[in-house]
Amino acid sequence: MSSEGAPIKSYRDLKAWREAMLLAQHVYALTAKLPPDERFGLVQQLRRSAISVPSNIAEGHARGATRDFARFIAISRGSLAEIETQIELCLSLGMLNEGEAASVLDCCDEVGRILRGLRKSLDNKLAKI
Repeated sequence: MSSEGAPIKSYRDLKAWREAMLLAQHVYALTAKLPPDERFGLVQQLRRSAISVPSNIAEGHARGATRDFARFIAISRGSLAEIETQIELCLSLGMLNEGEAASVLDCCDEVGRILRGLRKSLDNKLAKI
């Protein structure tokens, strides 16, 4: 069941995927503000990491196996940590202000919380097998 009580028919029904998509959109908007000389550096890396989070949620869910899904959630969490690290670097290099960085980091915290809960649920399901 999704958080709204409807059955999960697709990865699109997962709150984790929807929130990760919002995070990716947020990262894309933020990276558009970074210096042009970072287009092939931090901009590209941040965008790849941001795309990876919802993509791995979708792929893991589509595989149809709980163990695979749990593994792909772990990969999503790794990509989320990459985003946080890269945002911290942008902040320390003066490419972002505190408010811009905090906004994305808050979104990362929310997605991370959801992913931790989803992973715990999957791990509990696996323990019963």
